Amino acid sequence: MEIKRKIYKKLLLWKNETQGKKALLIEGARRIGKSTIAENFAKNEYKSYILVDFNKASKKIKENFENMNNLDLFFQTLSLEYGVKLFPRKSLIIFDEIQKFPRARESVKYLVQDGRFDFIETGSLISIKENVEDITVPSEERKIKMYPVDFEEFAAALGKEVLLDYIKDCWEKHIPLDQTFHAQAMHLFREYMLVGGMPQSVVAYIESHGDFSASDVEKRDILDLYRDDIKKSAKRYNSKVSAIFENIPAFLSTHEKKIVLSEIDKNGVFSRYDEPLFWLGDSMICNLCYRCNDPNVGFALNKNDSAVKCYMGDTGLLISLAFSENEIANQKLYKAIMDGKLSINEGMIYENVIAQMLTVLGRKLFFYTQYNPEKHRNDIEIDFLLSNESKTNFKIHPVEVKSAKNYTATSLLAFKEKFGNKIEKSYIIHPKNFSDENGIVKIPPYMVFCALGIE
Repeated sequence: MEIKRKIYKKLLLWKNETQGKKALLIEGARRIGKSTIAENFAKNEYKSYILVDFNKASKKIKENFENMNNLDLFFQTLSLEYGVKLFPRKSLIIFDEIQKFPRARESVKYLVQDGRFDFIETGSLISIKENVEDITVPSEERKIKMYPVDFEEFAAALGKEVLLDYIKDCWEKHIPLDQTFHAQAMHLFREYMLVGGMPQSVVAYIESHGDFSASDVEKRDILDLYRDDIKKSAKRYNSKVSAIFENIPAFLSTHEKKIVLSEIDKNGVFSRYDEPLFWLGDSMICNLCYRCNDPNVGFALNKNDSAVKCYMGDTGLLISLAFSENEIANQKLYKAIMDGKLSINEGMIYENVIAQMLTVLGRKLFFYTQYNPEKHRNDIEIDFLLSNESKTNFKIHPVEVKSAKNYTATSLLAFKEKFGNKIEKSYIIHPKNFSDENGIVKIPPYMVFCALGIE
C-alpha cells in the first residue's frame, strides 16, 4: 500500500518555483520513505526518470561522474546503462543515498547549470563530516527535511480523515470534541504511539489488520539497521554514539529525562560527547532538546550544551528499543498503553511523541529547569519552550506534557509568575479533552498538529 505524504506538495512547489535552476535534496533518517516519495513523484510528474541508487551503482556509473566536462557523454551513459530515454525539461534524475557517493553531490553544480533535466538527491547522514570534508557542497541545491509518518498521515492511512477534520474544526472553534469522538481520537493517538511513523511499520500494522507484533518486527529490523549505521558511519566515536543510543530509554525513564553521562562513562564529560550527540541529531535518528538558561532573550542564545534530552526520532522505535520482544509478543504492554494504564514509562513515551510532533512542525526543542538549593531539587520544570517566532516582539509559549489525567500545574504557574511579561500563551498537553482555563490552554495530544505549528 502507498501512504500519502504531505511532503509531496513541497516537491511540487520546488518543481514549479525553481524550473530546474536548483536540485532538491531530501534529508532524513534511514527508512522513512525518501526514495519512495522521490520515485512516486518522478512517475507522476515527469515523462521519464532515472533512479541512481548509490548503494548498488556500478563502477561504470561512478566513473561517469568524471565526465563533467562532457555532459552529453554523461547523460548518454546514464540513459544507456538504465535503458531510459531522457527528454530535456521533461525528465528527472534521482541520486538516491547520495551520502554513499559524495562526488555525485558535488557534481550537481554542473548538472543544474546545464539545465536539461531536474535533479532530486536523497540521503541520510548528509552533513556528517566524513561525507562533506572532501567536496564542495553545491549552492545550486534546495534542502528539505523529511520525517517519519506524522499523526495526520497515520490517521489518513487508517481512513480517519473525517475524524481529523473534526479535530481541526474543534481547535479552530476552541471547543472540546464530543466525548465519544474524544475517546476515538485518543485511541487513534495511542495506536500512533505504538506503531510509530516508520512506513514499513505502518504498512505492516494496516495490512495485518491491527497486529502490533507485525509492526514490531519491522521496527526491530530498522533498529538493527541504525546500529549498523552507527558502527560504519560514526567511525572515531561509534562506541560513544552507540552507548547514548542504547541508553535512550533509560535516560528518558528518569525524572528529568536528561542524558547523564556518568551512567555510561565514569569519565564522561560533555566536551567529549559533543560530536557523538551531533551525529545522533544530524542523522535525524534522534531529536535533541537543550536546556535554555534564560528564556527572556531567546532560546538558542542561551542554550546549555551540557544539559540535553535525547528523544528518539520515532516513538514507535523507542517502544521497540525500550521493551523486549517477549514483553511485546504477549500483548500485555500494548493493552496497557491502549487502555492508558501503563504504570511505568508512560511519561517517557508521551514526552517523546510530543517532541516528535513538535519537530515535524518545524519547532526547535528547548526545555527549562530552575534548581532550588534550599529544597535540593528543581522547583520549576518546563518540558518544552516554544516561541511566537517574532524577532521584534519575542514571546514565550511554555508547554508541559502530562501523561496522566490527574496532575498539578505547579511548575507552569511558577514559570508564569517568573516570566509573566514574556509569556503569550501557556499549554498543557494531557489525555483529557480540550479546555481553556485561567490563561492555560489544555489540549489533548491529538490536537498538537493543529495547535502548536508555526503560524
